[in-house]
Amino acid sequence: MKATPEHNARIAKMTFASVYPHYVTKVEKKGRTKEELHEVITWLTGFDDKKIQSLIDEKVTFETFFELANLNPNAKFIKGVICGYRIEELENPLTRKTRYLDKLVDELARGRKMDKILRTA
Repeated sequence: MKATPEHNARIAKMTFASVYPHYVTKVEKKGRTKEELHEVITWLTGFDDKKIQSLIDEKVTFETFFELANLNPNAKFIKGVICGYRIEELENPLTRKTRYLDKLVDELARGRKMDKILRTA
């Protein structure tokens, strides 16, 4: 599936705070923890727990969220399909970064080992 300009704009304006509770619910329903979720978010963005909470409180958009992030250089190794989109084929950088996060959360919820999720050797 190809991402449309409208789809990319919708993601840019969506707030991290509106999606975060869904991430927590998804991973906890599958027996993972909020701490593990934060580990994944920290690995991808460089944000610590305090910064994650402040971004939630400030209701920042995904556009701002990823502008502030220090993206992990190994994020480029996140591949596959999420929400019907093949990550490596997404042309819009913001949409790709957002789908990176979605893919990591999905892998966590599916019980994948943390070292595999975090793309460590």
